[in-house]
Amino acid sequence: MSRLLVKGKAVPDADGLVVDISPESAGWKYVGFQVYRLSPGGTLVRSSGDREACLVLLSGRADVRTAKAEWRNIGERMSVFEGKPPYSVYVPSGDGFEVMALTDLELAVCLAPGKGIYPARLIEPGDVGVETRGYGNMERRIHNILPESQPADSLLVVEVFTPDGHWSSYPPHKHDVDDPPRETYLEETYFHKVRPEHGFAVQRVYTDDRSLDETLVVRNNEAVLVPAGYHPVAAPPGYEVYYLNVMAGPVRMWRFHNDPDHEWLLKK
Repeated sequence: MSRLLVKGKAVPDADGLVVDISPESAGWKYVGFQVYRLSPGGTLVRSSGDREACLVLLSGRADVRTAKAEWRNIGERMSVFEGKPPYSVYVPSGDGFEVMALTDLELAVCLAPGKGIYPARLIEPGDVGVETRGYGNMERRIHNILPESQPADSLLVVEVFTPDGHWSSYPPHKHDVDDPPRETYLEETYFHKVRPEHGFAVQRVYTDDRSLDETLVVRNNEAVLVPAGYHPVAAPPGYEVYYLNVMAGPVRMWRFHNDPDHEWLLKK
């Protein structure tokens, strides 16, 4: 199996953990990512330490508390494929959080280095920027949960809905050179969901010199690491594909470079 593909656990561990990506396991410096599944009444308690967190309620409702704030009965969608923007909570470094599930809950914990500058806050669906990108069978819908225009120290968080038979993160682009503002170095994780669940997505990760050149078959609840290179995604006919992206690097800025072989598609 490719080192870029991270499979979820079929059965959550005692804490509800099903996906666990750390900088150490990924072999990089900035991004951490976890997914938990909790039954009603289940709780997750964590210290944020030296990392900030964005808690994304993928599905279900919960009470969330940090050291200085509390939000009760948040969450609306019971499946990501309802298409509604999620409820999320930003937690600074030097803080912590307690999440109690009120229904079956699937929770993504997005992590990156923090400086403790910004207070904890609730990100409601109405705070999430919704946009459509691309045209034809490159069209997809974007939910900007934590874009660079909103306060955070390192994290950038976005979710993408790719209709069946469409491509996204396309034309292929990369962000692996630390040369702002021309291009920024950002590590990235993709957490995929597929409807119907027995389907799959296809994701390619490749560099200009092809020292990295992999084509991955990605199934429901699997994650892909993007340490470098271009990284387009395809949804086969008959299967909708969702993914949650987490990015972080030395500069909190998303500046990318398109694959010159395919940039002509932007000019149509």
